Amino acid sequence: MLFQQFEPLSEIDQKQLSLLRNYLKTLEKVCVAYSGGVDSTLVATIAQEQLGSNAIAITGVSPALAPNLLIEAREQASWIGIQHKELQTQELQDPSYSNNPQNRCYACKKELHSHLQQIAREASGYKVIDGVNHDDLNDHRPGIVAAKEADVLSPLAEMKIGKTSVRKISKALGLPWWNKPAQPCLASRFPYGEQITLEKLQQVAKAENILRENGFREVRVRSQGLNARIELPSDQINKFFERVDRERLIKDFLSLGFTTVSIDLEGLVSGKLNRHINN
Repeated sequence: MLFQQFEPLSEIDQKQLSLLRNYLKTLEKVCVAYSGGVDSTLVATIAQEQLGSNAIAITGVSPALAPNLLIEAREQASWIGIQHKELQTQELQDPSYSNNPQNRCYACKKELHSHLQQIAREASGYKVIDGVNHDDLNDHRPGIVAAKEADVLSPLAEMKIGKTSVRKISKALGLPWWNKPAQPCLASRFPYGEQITLEKLQQVAKAENILRENGFREVRVRSQGLNARIELPSDQINKFFERVDRERLIKDFLSLGFTTVSIDLEGLVSGKLNRHINN
């Protein structure tokens, strides 16, 4: 049964939605690498629509996944009606990940897809698919290499569906999270070369949660040593100074183990730590 469409789409987006539906239907049985982000959730939605019980959404759970995002992933999977399973991944034990090299994401996805491929083999005939969209192919994403090596399929990328179209299609289908902010894993808060540990990941997760409790939905706390640098969308910076009890916030951050707290006046820019790579 097709998900009801509540809004019209452009001719191009409507065609892409039809292509996505047909493509997923031909796969017959799929395991969706499902993070709960807008991209993988759209793939999971259409997989459930087209394949029903032959579609499974699987979320890799590790300290790098913020607790609130895991909760959201569960809620969204329940809303869609897709089978949802969680598996524990151990990338933090791999120096290729914990040493935080520029290709850290490769080690992370290699660990995830080794588990997913095993699940797919045991389930007999299932194909592993992910939420990589067409725009991602032009970004610094070593994880895509690991996915290709594991023969993972990327329906959005193959159908040339980019991020803007993902959001438009999700909105048209009535998915409540169509405008959900991008939320890369917590490991992305550390500059390359800085060791990633369980304690640091938990520290950043707690710091970002403090800001969410203050009403800021989209936020990053970049950690450099013992320094915390807050990133908010540029149009939210004045609001931050107007609404936040600065002394209380500093006290809370210091209690987490940071020694200094600052706010990035440029605002939140996705992939900021990759600038020196892209240039």
